[in-house]
Amino acid sequence: MESALEEIEFLALSANRVDVLRLLAERGHTRTELASETGASQATLGRILSDFQERSWIRRMDSEYTATATGELVATGFTDLQAIIETERRLRDVVDFLPAESMTFDLKRLANATITTPSQTRPNAPLSRLLELLEDADEVQTVSHAFNEQTITVVQEQTATDSQLFNGVFSRRAIKALAADTELRGRLEALLGTDNASVRVLDGDVPLAVMILDDVVYLLLRDEYGVLRASIDTDDEVIRSWAQDAVDDYWADATPLDLEDDEFSE
Repeated sequence: MESALEEIEFLALSANRVDVLRLLAERGHTRTELASETGASQATLGRILSDFQERSWIRRMDSEYTATATGELVATGFTDLQAIIETERRLRDVVDFLPAESMTFDLKRLANATITTPSQTRPNAPLSRLLELLEDADEVQTVSHAFNEQTITVVQEQTATDSQLFNGVFSRRAIKALAADTELRGRLEALLGTDNASVRVLDGDVPLAVMILDDVVYLLLRDEYGVLRASIDTDDEVIRSWAQDAVDDYWADATPLDLEDDEFSE
């Protein structure tokens, strides 16, 4: 009897085998239907169906073939493995920058996420993606270790025109950096002066930068030196729930920002 790895290799080495088993796990098919959907020749299909019957993965009923219970098990497992590998390949270049300890959801939830990385022609692509989403959002919630010039400018302008509601939790260091810059301090004061925005300060490190823009979750990924390496955004419901819990927890632990405090004085 072949080993489990040999069986996996048998299936994986032929795209036609994978497609045929997947189709038969969904419903019964005739050989003509299988040929039409896979593009495989009748000779190839004959070999595949014979091999599958030998393994008891499929059975024939009249002119149709259908997967057995174990055939469905193999098809489902292999499809899951493919999805995992495809997700891993997409995340491979950014995995070192993920706040993995804070991400309590299954990484498979990122399978359809949009990953944006800098390039020579678009070095600010991740930030540009954020600003694009930010300008269209009606409600924004965030927790972050940074609050950059472009972001606070958009938020301040949107909240000032009643186009957006904003709640943000930031590290004390991030707020100090803004307060030390005359122009940005003015933006921050204007933001705090509107009824559409609330800002809180958190002591200690903030290990992630997550923003909820209506139904979209946006993650900014930075390296150990604070350099922006990538961004990920998704409307996955499970990740949305995780992000909301994270923002709520940080919000509860933070204190309302008062720029009159001595530490933020000009």
